[in-house]
Amino acid sequence: MDKLQLARAIAEKVSEADGRVFFVGGCVRDDLLGIENKDIDIEIHGITPKKLKEILETFGEVLSFGKSFGVFSLKGYDIDIAMPRREKPTGKGHRDFAIDVDPFIGFKEAARRRDFTINAMMKDVLSGEIIDPFHGKDDLEQKILRCVDEKTFVEDPLRVLRAAQFASRFHFTIEEKTLNLCSGIDLSTLHKQRVEEELKKALLKADEPSLFFESLLQMKQLSFWFRELEDLIGLKQDPIYHPEGDVFVHTMEVLDRAAAYREKVSDPYNFMLLCLSHDLGKILTTKEIDGRIHAYRHEIEGLPLIRTFIRRFCEEKEPLRYVLNMTPLHMKLFSLAAQHSSIKATNKVYDDACEPKDLIYFSLADKGKGAREEDIAYLFERYDIFMEYMSRDYVSGKDLIEAGLKPDERFSDILAYAHKLRLAGVDKESALKQTLSYAGKH
Repeated sequence: MDKLQLARAIAEKVSEADGRVFFVGGCVRDDLLGIENKDIDIEIHGITPKKLKEILETFGEVLSFGKSFGVFSLKGYDIDIAMPRREKPTGKGHRDFAIDVDPFIGFKEAARRRDFTINAMMKDVLSGEIIDPFHGKDDLEQKILRCVDEKTFVEDPLRVLRAAQFASRFHFTIEEKTLNLCSGIDLSTLHKQRVEEELKKALLKADEPSLFFESLLQMKQLSFWFRELEDLIGLKQDPIYHPEGDVFVHTMEVLDRAAAYREKVSDPYNFMLLCLSHDLGKILTTKEIDGRIHAYRHEIEGLPLIRTFIRRFCEEKEPLRYVLNMTPLHMKLFSLAAQHSSIKATNKVYDDACEPKDLIYFSLADKGKGAREEDIAYLFERYDIFMEYMSRDYVSGKDLIEAGLKPDERFSDILAYAHKLRLAGVDKESALKQTLSYAGKH
């Protein structure tokens, strides 16, 4: 059975024991919004943890049973099963809470621990009845993000980032009191993994990811985790090329345009990070010279700053490798298109890029309305040519060894020469002769 069928089957058995099972949290919210949500959370009221465990064991192996947390899971099913509980802070961190499980706490008290009213609704699995003690449905209809309890809301700093990502994903307005509460919360105790989780939701699920950062700015909470973005505010650009305004405005516009290309690129998260961080080098290089604003070599000089920025919230190596590879190339494609450069020149840029097609889509997001149709066609045509060249048979290290060369200290240089011939479209037979001749002269 699927997750929904399992939830209903559990609910039927719990009902026989005089308890009730509810869908809770995001799955209720998204159902009312008409948004698909594959994550299902259920909460069981009115029976003891012991009785619930007995019921769950009739469906399979209970993988985890935290007596003190009231959280269960079943082998083979990605479904969260929990019991009502109270949470009391024991420190300043996101995980610093003491848990008090109480299956008979009542619906309103069970929902009080939730962050926002739109996430505090419960839906009876069997009857479909909506339990809404904090009027989350009204806020959902009015597109308002409002905290459930002003006293408990500030106990979890992650809720600041959650407010920003919900605002960006659903185009909600953060209610004034909630906004003020967010402004006074210390985010320094958050673990980078939790920060990145909320960032990913905004970058990958919102059609206007810029609202995540603009919400944090509105809360005065951009400076700790994303301080380099704050440094872009007020940083002037040449109005001839950037009439939209400062570097922050430009970056946010690039980010929103990039959202349209997420399904076309090799890795949407890496791609969105590139769009977010590509102009950080302007912080270091922007100068006014003879009345014109320039940021010479910002695509190179900014790499250390980008490294610091991404490492602050991202532990994986691949996103950073991708961004550091692509950033130095981010202005080259449309420059080549404007000059209608040679195939050899475009092949070189595409070859330098770890994901050449992604580079085109990034260039489109960066250029915006300034991208001419003929230039866009040129870039994709040249990409097709590059891929066709790369599909041809080429001179390999094995070919050179079979021809009598030894893999010594010169070998990488000789292979690089052979690769240049490949990018130039030289057929393998001719390329091998030229490469051997090159090796003999050097």
